Amino acid sequence: MAKLELQNLSKSYSAKVTPLKQLSLSVEDGEFLTLLGPSGCGKSTTLRLIAGLEPPTQGEIRIGGRDVTQSLPGERNIAMVFQSYALYPHMSVYDNIASGLKLRRVASSEIRRQISEVSLFLGLENLMQRRPGQLSGGQRQRVALARALVRRPDVFLLDEPLSNLDALLREQVRAELKQIFSQQNAPIVYVTHDQTEAMTLSSRVAVLNDGLLQQLDSPRRIYSRPANRFVAGFIGTPQMNLLHLDCNRSCAMLGQYKIPLPVGARSLSEVILGIRPEHVRLVRPGDPIVIQGEVVVVENLGMSDLLTVRVEGKPEFVRTMLSPDQSWSGKSIKLSIPPEMIHWFDAQTGNRVSDATR
Repeated sequence: MAKLELQNLSKSYSAKVTPLKQLSLSVEDGEFLTLLGPSGCGKSTTLRLIAGLEPPTQGEIRIGGRDVTQSLPGERNIAMVFQSYALYPHMSVYDNIASGLKLRRVASSEIRRQISEVSLFLGLENLMQRRPGQLSGGQRQRVALARALVRRPDVFLLDEPLSNLDALLREQVRAELKQIFSQQNAPIVYVTHDQTEAMTLSSRVAVLNDGLLQQLDSPRRIYSRPANRFVAGFIGTPQMNLLHLDCNRSCAMLGQYKIPLPVGARSLSEVILGIRPEHVRLVRPGDPIVIQGEVVVVENLGMSDLLTVRVEGKPEFVRTMLSPDQSWSGKSIKLSIPPEMIHWFDAQTGNRVSDATR
């Protein structure tokens, strides 16, 4: 198949509008890469550049070692699944799936064979004569996927394909997507702002913000070792607690509680302590650091309660997730932060600092 490579890719519309800046990455055969980030971070722009729908201002795009930077979309042998599905409303399901193959002048017998194979795989065999308006959202999404799969492209591009589905159907189709693309050998680039999709579907995740690549790593590493404050705050639901500490005072307090600062933080005047709500717990005997505060909000999430706690003597809040069988009296609460679960960031640059304590 074909490896996808992006080298120093940038896109500018004006001196003040640059949605993508110096992006370099590669996607191997069979790898599922998700471009993840907030609206306006540059992820859809990247997809459009790969597809050839827009020219880059700078940089190079290679597919299978071939420079396609200036090639037309039809010359790149890619398949794209759009957010809106982009189905022809006047055509049957069969003709929608066959449309790309007909443009490539594939023999009718081969078209029938390929459509029969992919429709059976996607459960569309009884819908071939229907039109898109007669299908549910999930069925239309499968038709769009089928049209991409029969192309047997060098690269698959998917632009937020689940965003128009309701929550229950999105979960179902997400599981189907994982199964479908686990059997493909081409590079897959998936765009979403939904971190659940990114974490469950991907081999690797590229987190973007303001047109810049923040971190490129496996979903597990993105969650457990965020490269900077932005990734730490963006990945994870609920959001990571990020507490600013003045090393002249707060860090002395940490020393009192036997929480060693990492080597990379000892020369800093201000650091950020990051701790995920699921790692903040009710205080236990012998816990080294204790946060005392007042519960101001309790959100019932079913399997757990999400508590927002105002820290005593500080203008900051800490959130914790507690199971329903854990209890506290009144509004006062004491919480503990396990030292091994702390993330440290430079308050000035936002970058992660060394975890080593010696």
